[in-house]
Amino acid sequence: MAKHRKDRDSWGEWSLGDKNVYDWSSEEEEPDGRARPVQVLLVKDDHTFELDEGALSRILLAEEVRDREVVAISVAGAFRKGKSFLMDFMLRYMYNHASESWLGDRDEPLTGFSWRGGSERETTGIQIWSEVFLVDKPDGRKVAVLLMDTQGTFDSQSTLRDSATVFALSTMISSMQVYNISQNVQEDDLQHLQLFTEYGRLAMEETFLKPFQSMIFLVRDWSFPYEFPYGQEGGMKFLEKRLKISENQHEELQNVRKHIHSCFTNISCFLMPHPGLKVATNPHFDGRISEIDGDFLNNLKVLVPWLLSPHNIDVKEINGSKITCRGLVEYFKAYIKIYQGEELPHPKSMLQATAEANNLAAVAAAKDLYNKKMEEVCGGDRPFLAPSELQARHGAIREEALQVFRGVKKMGGEEFSRRYLQQLEGEVDEVFVQYIKHNDSKNIFHAARTPATLFVVIFVMYVAAGITGFVGVDIIASLCNMILGLALITLCTWAYIRYSGEYRELGAVIDQVAGALWDQAFYKLYNVAANHRHLYQHAFPGPQVEEGAEERDKKRD
Repeated sequence: MAKHRKDRDSWGEWSLGDKNVYDWSSEEEEPDGRARPVQVLLVKDDHTFELDEGALSRILLAEEVRDREVVAISVAGAFRKGKSFLMDFMLRYMYNHASESWLGDRDEPLTGFSWRGGSERETTGIQIWSEVFLVDKPDGRKVAVLLMDTQGTFDSQSTLRDSATVFALSTMISSMQVYNISQNVQEDDLQHLQLFTEYGRLAMEETFLKPFQSMIFLVRDWSFPYEFPYGQEGGMKFLEKRLKISENQHEELQNVRKHIHSCFTNISCFLMPHPGLKVATNPHFDGRISEIDGDFLNNLKVLVPWLLSPHNIDVKEINGSKITCRGLVEYFKAYIKIYQGEELPHPKSMLQATAEANNLAAVAAAKDLYNKKMEEVCGGDRPFLAPSELQARHGAIREEALQVFRGVKKMGGEEFSRRYLQQLEGEVDEVFVQYIKHNDSKNIFHAARTPATLFVVIFVMYVAAGITGFVGVDIIASLCNMILGLALITLCTWAYIRYSGEYRELGAVIDQVAGALWDQAFYKLYNVAANHRHLYQHAFPGPQVEEGAEERDKKRD
């Protein structure tokens, strides 16, 4: 944990000479006690996320900051666009803000968050600076300022879900999100922002307030200063034009802009020039300002104080309540648990989403054809159809529906479409079960099976009671009479349920018992009797042949 040793200046921070005099209690910290970037959100090789709660707590629960209201400033955007490079200039300002020459010596290498030139990613997950800066606001409050660097989006090793989660989580945690964009604000930049912020909003509790606070569009390498000049004023005019909603716009473009306006309390923009060819092409560039273009430095001197001055920084708020460092730790834990689970839908690429919609439309068209043809076969007003015939017609129509699905041109390839074909087969088979039940309900005997079964029970018990009573077996006669009375009461109850529509659950139980009694007793007795008759005919064929011959002789006479 950071332990302060010296008096603080008007910003509540250490002077440059004192910035390296911190003691760190954790064995993981560097032995010389200097502040450094600390990884708090890790993206694993299996694309799951892990929060380093210990590292986060050591920084935000330090005694001098844990109960302070927190200002969280994050920089996010596409990878290899200079986010960490910018964060290190922000660190220089926080350590040297009292001096007009806060940029430091012209030949001093740029240090802080890890950065380098090249085409491969450098930052992964989310890193925060291990030193929390205490700043005096104009109203006299002392607030804690936290600087946060994020993994770049859309690198070759991250899924869309990885990018969306890191961007969304940094937006949810920060009070000021700097959206680092290269050269221009294009429509895909706005669509990605819409996706990422919606992914963040899904994880937050519903509120009537706008879910996020400040969004700064930082356009790097701006090449059109003759249209919109560098800086905040030109940026605001440019952004107003980009986010303008007009009646002749397509609905999709309007929705993107409405969504962005609905998410953030404050939206602004800053246009930055290119830092120079030496920065872009020299593989040994180490951040010395002597090698950076003058226009870039002049605008950097405006940008960083504009972002970090005590007048402009905003305390983190959630649902209108100001958050302390202690509270921010708890929100960090709560949010990461949501993204670690399966509660949220996984964001999809444009191709994947389009392919899914394409295949689902083909499934719907095939199901419509199946339902339409089956309605013609055994629909509402069609008569009862023999089960074997219904099964045959189902097979033919099912195959026709599958051919409709196969015949639609679909995106995603054959392997992708195969699971939707299996989904269609499963759904068609489920619908067929309903058609079987609907067809059975038209069978007069099926509808009358329950009363018929009960009538048979009543008749059999009546005859059995009479016979056993006649021969003097009164106990069995009484038992038969009791079963007869129970069957009669059940029949009356069933008739009342069918007439009134009440006690439907009881009616269903009576139908099940009657059906089981028919299937397990009466139907088997019928089969046994039919089988005995068949055996008798085979055992005694003579008289039947003779009778047949006599009848033929009579006909001849």
